[in-house]
Amino acid sequence: MGRNLRRYALAGAIVALAAGLGAASPPLDAVGGLSIDVLTALRWRAFGPAHDPAASPTVVVALDEETYASTPFAGTPNITWTREIGRVLTGLIEGGAKVVGFDVVFPTSIEQSEIPFGDETLGARVRGFDRDFLRALALAAREGKIVLGQVQHSEHPIAPAPGQRAAVGHQRNIRGLNLHTDRDDVVRRVPLKFETGGGPQPSMAVELAARALGATPEFGSDGTLKIAGYRAAGVVPNTLALNFAGGADDIPTFSLADLRACLEKGDKDFFRRHFAGKVVLIGVVLDVEDRKITSKRFATAPEGARAARCALPEPRVGAKFARDSIAGVYVHATAVNNLIRQTPLTELDRIERAAIAIALAALTALAALALSPLPAALAFFGIFLAWTGFATLAFHDALALPLIEPLLGGVLALAILIGYRFVVADKDKRFLRRSFALYLAPAVIERMLASNTPPALGGETRNVTVFFSDLAGFSALSEKMSPADVVALMNVYLSAMTEIIEAEGGFVDKYIGDAIVAVFGAPISDPDHAKSAVRAALRCCRRLEELNQSAGAFKGHALGQRIGLNSGAALVGNIGSRVRFNYTVMGDTVNLASRLEGANKAFGTAIIASEATVALSGGEFVWRELDAIRVKGRAQPLKIYEPLSGAGAETGDQLACAAAYAAGLERWRARNFAGAKAAFAPVAGIDRPSELFLARANLMALNPPGEDWEPINTLETK
Repeated sequence: MGRNLRRYALAGAIVALAAGLGAASPPLDAVGGLSIDVLTALRWRAFGPAHDPAASPTVVVALDEETYASTPFAGTPNITWTREIGRVLTGLIEGGAKVVGFDVVFPTSIEQSEIPFGDETLGARVRGFDRDFLRALALAAREGKIVLGQVQHSEHPIAPAPGQRAAVGHQRNIRGLNLHTDRDDVVRRVPLKFETGGGPQPSMAVELAARALGATPEFGSDGTLKIAGYRAAGVVPNTLALNFAGGADDIPTFSLADLRACLEKGDKDFFRRHFAGKVVLIGVVLDVEDRKITSKRFATAPEGARAARCALPEPRVGAKFARDSIAGVYVHATAVNNLIRQTPLTELDRIERAAIAIALAALTALAALALSPLPAALAFFGIFLAWTGFATLAFHDALALPLIEPLLGGVLALAILIGYRFVVADKDKRFLRRSFALYLAPAVIERMLASNTPPALGGETRNVTVFFSDLAGFSALSEKMSPADVVALMNVYLSAMTEIIEAEGGFVDKYIGDAIVAVFGAPISDPDHAKSAVRAALRCCRRLEELNQSAGAFKGHALGQRIGLNSGAALVGNIGSRVRFNYTVMGDTVNLASRLEGANKAFGTAIIASEATVALSGGEFVWRELDAIRVKGRAQPLKIYEPLSGAGAETGDQLACAAAYAAGLERWRARNFAGAKAAFAPVAGIDRPSELFLARANLMALNPPGEDWEPINTLETK
């Protein structure tokens, strides 16, 4: 057994190690990021919003559907919106915004248009159109409160128009908007910096956070960022792992159209109330433009202008639906909030993820080796569910523990080890089950397998109750039936009795023709083996009555049954020759049970139990003492009893017969044969034992015994 345990342990360790390392290997990195996506959704549903939206350091001014549908923007290309955007920008700066970032790029100006318009170009006709916008940019740049965005595309960036670049002082106030996309095309990180001809340059999010904090970003050679004393480091160098909140309310969003109308209304106080001390991002929030699949994809909600209104009424829109993408401006806004709050995700490196995957694979391996496949799978599900709960709690504190790697590692370990057990480890057990299934009780087979040793000669002495039964008059009946009918009858009878015996915890030792030898208390220990045997005997008698009435195989023959029960020490185990043996029971306890079965003939009863069985079964049954007998092969007399029913289930007739029988037996033993006759006579017509004792009392009354007479019935037959 020790060698097999070591073999199991070695197999489990190797499989857990291989499964864990495989799950955390580089080829599976494409699915590893799914852990963050799932945890983002679980945290949102378990804990709700992490922060009050009103306390968000960042807000968004959206070029949204309402803006496109409102005056003066409706029906005009957004290249012509610059004057109105400039007015809103001035309002934001005057309202106290710390810094304003543009997530939207205007790479051209209408003043540059060369489309002919009369004798001149359109650009010439509208010369000075962007003057107010450029002036607003220049004033904001002078205060260090403006950052324009550009997008690196191929070798050349998509940058703001030349006039805009000049107004903000060129690269001093222009930053990259590019995002980092994982191998599965999901945005979970933003770059910290970009390398340009002039050296490293912070990304848009880092620049906005640094200006809001009044700090200078410092970049380490290992791809880390230090800002205002906080060090940001990601598993992917030069990136920040985004900690998205769920839903769509975490970052307040104002419609550009409403803010423009607010300026028309002259409500500058609205800007001071909602933008003072904030980082403002101006960007596109549309259903079809600049959409990003992020780690928030399972935790999104319908978007819209979700902040206080100033001038315009709430737009009437149709039903909105959550999508798996969000507007790109929210990616930058989330990064800025993470840096200011110092709450970006902390991820584990590959070695740490592999260690966790190995640990969960090892627990799964233990379950797979100790349990059968279905319980092992349920155990793995429970282990992974518990780990998911723990990981969700950790994610609440921005620690991203792996989910996918442990899941893959556990599934691999479970599948491999179940296959290993099926092909290798459990092959011998399956062979033994198949070989002995028709010869041994299931309990015996399972005990043999649990011991991890093949069947061998040997036994032990145990306290058991032996059940010995036989059919009354079956030999004579079988002579009148065809062999096929005999077999059919016996199959029905033995199957029914065996089901009851095994249901009560016994096992059938052997069939001897129509006789059944069963044992209670071995091989599986049962401290209530006597009670179990008595219950089985009573149920067998009731079942035979049912078969007599309904079983077609009985062909109208009403069969009687005799059962003997005896409790005591017996030798149980594998007994036989070196080449063939059975798990069986031997000893005087068995012999006496056989004699008690035969004693039923003398008393007209169906069940007789020894005094030892009655003592062990306590008050759970209603008994009557039948007699004191001396059986063949034993000099010592013993008292025998008949179980009438379970306690509380007895009938009035049973109690009346038992009382009359007890009175008659007492007088019989006192040599008062006339009194015994008087006691037995009233119930002799309905109680076979009383009828037989009445006949014996009549004989004794006619021929009184000598002085040496003992009230003991000696049975000469087995």
